[in-house]
Parts: sequence; C-alpha cells; structure tokens
Amino acid sequence: MAEGTLTATIRKVVFKAEPYLPQVPKPKKKIPLQVRLLWCGIALLIYMIMGQTPLFGATAPQFDFLAFARVIFASQQGTLVELGIGPIVTAGLLMQLLRGSDILKFDFKKPEERGIFQTATKLVTYVVIVAESIVYAMAVYGPGVTEPYVLYVLIGQLMAASIIIMFLDELIQKGWGLGSGISLFIMAGVAQQILWSMFSPLPAGDGGMIGIIPYIVQSLTGSGDITNILFRSNQLPSIFGLFLTAGILLILVFTQGMKIEIPIVSTKYRGFSAVYPIKLMYVSNIPVILASALTANAVFIFQMLWANMNPRNNNFFMNFIAQFDPTSPNTPVGGIIYYITPPRGLDVAALDPMRAVGYVLFMIGIVVVFGRLWVELGGLSPKSAAQNLLDADVQIPGFRRSNKPVEALLNKYIPSVTIIGSMILGLLAGVSDVLGVFGSGIGILLMVDILINYYTQLVREQVEVVMPRLGALLGRK
Repeated sequence: MAEGTLTATIRKVVFKAEPYLPQVPKPKKKIPLQVRLLWCGIALLIYMIMGQTPLFGATAPQFDFLAFARVIFASQQGTLVELGIGPIVTAGLLMQLLRGSDILKFDFKKPEERGIFQTATKLVTYVVIVAESIVYAMAVYGPGVTEPYVLYVLIGQLMAASIIIMFLDELIQKGWGLGSGISLFIMAGVAQQILWSMFSPLPAGDGGMIGIIPYIVQSLTGSGDITNILFRSNQLPSIFGLFLTAGILLILVFTQGMKIEIPIVSTKYRGFSAVYPIKLMYVSNIPVILASALTANAVFIFQMLWANMNPRNNNFFMNFIAQFDPTSPNTPVGGIIYYITPPRGLDVAALDPMRAVGYVLFMIGIVVVFGRLWVELGGLSPKSAAQNLLDADVQIPGFRRSNKPVEALLNKYIPSVTIIGSMILGLLAGVSDVLGVFGSGIGILLMVDILINYYTQLVREQVEVVMPRLGALLGRK
C-alpha cells in the first residue's frame, strides 16, 4: 500500500510541476548522424571550457575532499565543474534503485509512464543539486570565506553550473546527440588524463617532464636520467605505467567480448532468429561506480570529521577509523580508511605491501557485493530478464513461452557470470590503481565500457540507414 501511495504521490507532484520545468525539446524528426555527432562535440566543448573556468571567490582548500571521486564525477577542483556529474549520477542511481526494488512502480513499456519517471528523476536531480551545492560550498570553501555574500555567490555558481551540465546531458539524451552526456564527459575526462600522462611537456618534480613521451625524448638527448624511464618516483608516468595501461585496455576489450549466446526466435516476425548474449561482464561497470562512490563518500566524511575532531591523530576512537597525515591531509596513514584507499604507484605499494593486497581484496569483495545487489535491484535478475524476453515477443527454441522455464535456463548462467565478472572487474580496478595505470584503474574501466557502447550505437545507426526495420528491432529495449 505504501509503495502504491508513494508512486501515486510522485505522479501528482510530476503533473503539477512539469508545466513549470524547463525542458530540452525532442527533435521533431530523426537527426542525421553527422549532426548528432556535432552536437556531442559542442556539448563536450562547453563542458571542457567550464572545467577550465575557476569559481569566482573560491580560495584553494587545504585538501581535495572529492579526490577519490573525480574520475567518476568527471569533475575538476576549483572550477565550475567542481561537482561534475555527481548530482545527476546520484539522483539517477537513487531513482533506479527505488524502481528496481519495486518501491516505485512504473511500467516502462508505456511511454507516458517512462516520461513520468524521467521527469521525477529530473526533480530529484534539482533537489540533489541544491543540497550538494550548499553542503559542499559551506564545508569546503566556507572556512576560507571572509564575506558572507561570497559564500552565496559560490553556492549560486555551483548550482548554475550543475544545472547547465544537466541540460547538456538532456540535450544529448533527447536525440540531439548520441548516447548520454554523462558517458561522454566521463570518457573525455579519462582520455584527457591519459593523454596528459603521455604527452604533457610541463616540468615534473624529478627534473624531467610529466609526460612519458617527452621524458623519453629528453632522456635520450642526454638532458634527463635514462635509468629512470622504466619506473619513476612520486607516481609520475613511466614506461611501466604506459605498457600496463595498454595491457589493461587489451584485457578489458577481450573480456568485454566474452559471452554466452542463447538462441532466440521471434514470435512476431516469422523466420527471424538471433541470439540473446549474456556477457561475462553482465553487470557492466555499475558495481565499480557504486563501490568507488561509497569509498569516496566514506573518505569525504571521515576527512571532514578528522579535520574537526582529530587533526593531530590523538583520538583513539577516530584513529581506529581514519588517520591522515597532518602535513598532507589527502594522504591516509592509518585506520580503516588507510586500507580501503589505493596506494597509487609501485613505490608507494612497496612501502606497505599488505595495504596493497588489502585494497585489492577489498575492491574484489565490495564489487561482488554491489554486483549481486545491482542484478537484483537493477532489473537484471533471471526473473526480470525472462520477462523482458517474453515482452520482446521472442522465445527460446525448445522451451515453453512462459516465465518459469526461461527463468530456470537463465538462472544457470546469470548468477555465475555476475560473481565471476564482478571479481574480474574488482581485480582489474584494484590492481590498476595500485600499479598506477594512466587515468586510474576505475577510469580505464569506465572509458572502455563507454567506448564499446558508443561503437555499438554507431553500428546500430548504420544498420538503421541500410535496413530500417532490422535497426528498429535491434534498438528495442
């Protein structure tokens, strides 16, 4: 009863608020692929300009509270994209979890129901933007503000920038662009980090250049230390990191292609047959995002508590949970937080190998937990997958067209690939972070997954041009 009441209340709120909500209109007709790619480029350019525009009135905080979440949120400290896509991701995941757990009941087969859910998600995003902007501005920049009006200006900038980002994402998702703005911004951010690690000509702390390619040239010409090319200290890009990044990319591309194929036939289009793929990476990268977001939030909360309650590491209870280096507050030195944050780089991991092992095991365990949770709450369980197949007017040859037989067949594969795929993702993310890949382990995972999704969408777009009916069938959800 409570579930139905909540859903009904949301419908009422949406109907009252929707006329006043600014919306990006859908295109009246399908836009050519070249034009959609152009809109993606424009949206990305605006986002990158915002990422280089400093917040007016902001003073550099003592340390970066969101350091561990910058890749996930595609954000830049001290700029208009300080919060990045964080509010959009938070609101979207919250609404998906509520729907997946049947707390909110919406039938996505009906376009009007899907529209209500999307509008409700947008309303929640506004609430999250306001809350995060106020809390973040007060907690991070508030201590350095001398005039109250400056704090209000900072809050306003964070809110306005987050709303612009929300509209850029909506612009792409409504059909003006391709894919989603969130994926595009994350991919661009990770690619930017990788390119920076490879080609940056700026000076580094070891006397060479930051980018490994300029550093190699510098070393070979005699102005650098050639013995330092393979491994560099202070987490600087190295030959080892470059080959490791390439190796992780190849492993991810290979594992993304591993799948179990179940034959299906259409009950609506006679003679049409295909396969239903159950990928080894069935859960995609959502569990990694959830695990990273949880870790980042834990670090954020305990950094704030440490700064206010235990800045000298002399509180026994707080020391058990988190200790940070007073001279470098971004660096954990003890407590539980110490073992759930990555020791980035071989030189750091070598100082405490048990921490590196503990972090990798933690990542594997927590990604498996979130993987199983997401399968149940995200509508990916054998029961939900069986229902989706039946709703798509297809059946598996040799099985009756009903939920139980199909669910029993899918139950042989989905739980196994969920655990195995989650373990592989956790292992790759953990090892990559410890060994110091370019763009971070989590960033590499996200980028590869996003690129593969974009490749799939581009193939579908080309199929729709040549064979519109087949393309429409492939595009069905």
